Amino acid sequence: MPENPKKVLVIGSGPIIIGQAAEFDYAGTQACKSLREEGVSVVLVNSNPATIMTDEDVADRIYIEPLTVPVVERIIERERPDGILGTLGGQTGLNLTIELEKAGVLDKYNVQVLGTPTASIEKAEDRELFRSLMNELGEPVPPSEAVETVAEAVEAANKIGYPVVVRPAYTLGGTGGGVAYDEAQLRRTAASGIAASRVNQVLIEKSLLGWKEVEYEVMRDSAGNVITICNMENLDPMGVHTGDSIVVAPSQTLNDKDYQRLRTASLNIITGLGIQGGCNVQLAYRPGADVAATLPPIEDDAPMYYVIEVNPRVSRSSALASKATGYPIARVAAKIALGKTLDEIPNAVTQKTTAAFEPALDYCVVKIPRWPFDKFPTGDRTLGTQMKATGEVMAIDRSFESALQKAVRSLENGRGTLRWEDPDWGEDGPPEFVADDDRLWKLAAALRRGKTALELSQITGIDPWFTRALARIVDMERRLLNEDLTPGLMRQVKRIGFADSQIATLADRLPEQVRDLRKEWGIKPVYKMVDTCAGEFEAVTPYFYSTYEQENEAIPEGGDTAIVLGSGPIRIGQGIEFDYCSVHAAWALQASGAKSVMINSNPETVSTDFDTSDRLYFEPLDDESVRDIIENEGNGSGLPASMVQFGGQTAINLSQSLGVAGLPVLGSEPSVIDAASDRGRFEEIASRHGLPLPPGGTARTPEQAIQVAANIGYPVLVRPSYVLGGRAMEIVQNASELVRFFDTALKASPGQTVLIDRYLEGIEVEVDAVCDGEDVLIPGIMQHIERAGVHSGDSMAVYPALSLTEAEIETLVDYTRRIGQALGVVGLMNIQFVITGGGAYRGFASAGKKSRFAPAANNGSAPSETYILEVNPRSSRTIPFISKVTRVPMVRLAVEVMRGKSVKEAAAEFGFKPGLA
Repeated sequence: MPENPKKVLVIGSGPIIIGQAAEFDYAGTQACKSLREEGVSVVLVNSNPATIMTDEDVADRIYIEPLTVPVVERIIERERPDGILGTLGGQTGLNLTIELEKAGVLDKYNVQVLGTPTASIEKAEDRELFRSLMNELGEPVPPSEAVETVAEAVEAANKIGYPVVVRPAYTLGGTGGGVAYDEAQLRRTAASGIAASRVNQVLIEKSLLGWKEVEYEVMRDSAGNVITICNMENLDPMGVHTGDSIVVAPSQTLNDKDYQRLRTASLNIITGLGIQGGCNVQLAYRPGADVAATLPPIEDDAPMYYVIEVNPRVSRSSALASKATGYPIARVAAKIALGKTLDEIPNAVTQKTTAAFEPALDYCVVKIPRWPFDKFPTGDRTLGTQMKATGEVMAIDRSFESALQKAVRSLENGRGTLRWEDPDWGEDGPPEFVADDDRLWKLAAALRRGKTALELSQITGIDPWFTRALARIVDMERRLLNEDLTPGLMRQVKRIGFADSQIATLADRLPEQVRDLRKEWGIKPVYKMVDTCAGEFEAVTPYFYSTYEQENEAIPEGGDTAIVLGSGPIRIGQGIEFDYCSVHAAWALQASGAKSVMINSNPETVSTDFDTSDRLYFEPLDDESVRDIIENEGNGSGLPASMVQFGGQTAINLSQSLGVAGLPVLGSEPSVIDAASDRGRFEEIASRHGLPLPPGGTARTPEQAIQVAANIGYPVLVRPSYVLGGRAMEIVQNASELVRFFDTALKASPGQTVLIDRYLEGIEVEVDAVCDGEDVLIPGIMQHIERAGVHSGDSMAVYPALSLTEAEIETLVDYTRRIGQALGVVGLMNIQFVITGGGAYRGFASAGKKSRFAPAANNGSAPSETYILEVNPRSSRTIPFISKVTRVPMVRLAVEVMRGKSVKEAAAEFGFKPGLA
């Protein structure tokens, strides 16, 4: 390794996929900051424009390019870095680093692999090498065999005995793997795993279904110093991928002897591998006798634990461990990669201790994954060794029960609380308890119907400690149903994590009445600090969670303060782009001299990094939590205003309850947001101001929808209000389809008006703009490549728009300005238009043509018509993209306008003029 590397190439993780999400943007961003703190010049390569990592201020040189060996070789040839850091970009970054080395690129340009050596990575990733090393270290691994063909897999399984687990080498999120119960299933799974593996290798391993799964996040430096950052226990037993498991930190069911046994094993493994940086060790622990009786028999000579696998890089668990403890793993790993030792790296949270101190937790953390089954209701909802979650939420509180209920509130999956039950379960409750996205709710439903905690543990393999905790929650539900609501009972139910809305339902009150009672009785949350050291040293980083105790550690500081509402868990339709906008909003507030307060529940993101905002509250993004925080941040000068435009639909939806409560909102008023989001209201405003919408109408019942469709003609587009990512939007061709999809729309957005539009065929274009109620600034116009009707989030888009005439561009700018004026938008808005007609290669044939996809037949002389499809009074998925390709700081400009400047004033600071920049 160079003694003092002056220039380092950091490899990103590419596009967000299931199994590899925002946690690597968080890790990469933190690493770049950490390297630059040490005076290192950072070159970053990544292909994802929605990330903070690819912002021009994060690294010295940024290449938004494909993550392939030829492309990265050209970057290395041009930049000539001293070292490369590939352990912060997920499996993509790890694999690419190894491929560059094997291709001879790193030797050719004298580039050193920083941090964990590739030999150590290969020992951890190659299943055969890993098993050999574990045998050398005396660490038990399940009986297994590494194979490269399906025939070898069948032979290995016959030796080991079914069921077996198939684990591909060099993959992420269990891709290609699974559990095989017979030869036919094994042949399918092994073929898939071999194809998915970078080295065409899979491990055929004895199944440990039902054993406890425990993880240790550990850190080691080049001098051999090694510490445990965090240990985590999966509520779900072995058989469910850890990314799909509910995870608790610290472990709750291990006694000290068990904990130390597994900790020692983890430290031995990271030392034996020669890891330099962060590392995740996964272990299986023998279940208790009361549960094991219903599981496959365990041999008498079986060890107490088995080592399952090691990730020799930062992972999704690393992001969780960082946020759970306040220990910035990626930041420390980057400094270790430069040769620093743990005792030389200061603890950024306390600024009094070093990174060699193991964090201590005096609270409980619960992570629950966020799955995409609301988008794919007919998909296979069972959970196994292949990860299916798109994101996750994390909650912190003083007990497991309260942290669990807080995490459930954070999911934004339509459940809200553990009281939710599927109507199909009926009076007898759920018919089975297979691992799926609803199992937590199934367990609670069964407990309400008389099942005992031990019975459920024996059925599911979940440790009785957890099922007993669920039983305590259900017992408290019964008390609320049967007892009068007193101050004593109120304090008990709040301490165990019940939301005001839950209490209201069970105690036959309104949520606002419960809130008023709490205030009257002096029962309100206090906020505790995450300090890495359980209060042993004073912390300087204001990172808080709520609990119902006495001492409040989040004392209002006063001054010019604004609250940024984050975007919650990553799911299909609401991804990392809204975290990008939230982070930039916090930075823009700080740049304007104000203090930023961030509220979010997502542990994967840059927005929940310890130093992104002046204050961070790790809390659910719901009405109760947000209002409590606003009141806590209030001071003599009044309550701080909230910024709702940057957290996607999550934050926009909260604008309405804030408006009803009379709480201040920066930028567009809640009534403005409602006018744009409620399709019926917007149609009326557009008609009044002469803004052209596709022919259509609104409906609240299927009968009304059929009448509207009959008036305007099929095909029609069904669009509910207040949804994101096109959920329940459909093009329908006839009345029977309309009835079916109309019902779907109401499920996605109950009680909302549904707009029935005539489907127009043509070019779809998209505009992001900053508006002050009069003027607008538009950085550029994006043209969709796909036909209108493909959701903008799924469309390929080009900038600049390639086939628009000057007249059409002028029309788009004019309509954008008029929309902003008609609505009174202050801040960001995103508008989607469709342009019909206008000549050859300008779109698709009219409805009268035989082929919907044939080019229009005229020569371009026919006039086009522009229609407004929808207006979103918030940031959009395209904000990071358009901001980067035009270099117009959209979020910064929006914050300036929301804080009182005109578009003209804000734009002038950056050398722009209103209109099309």
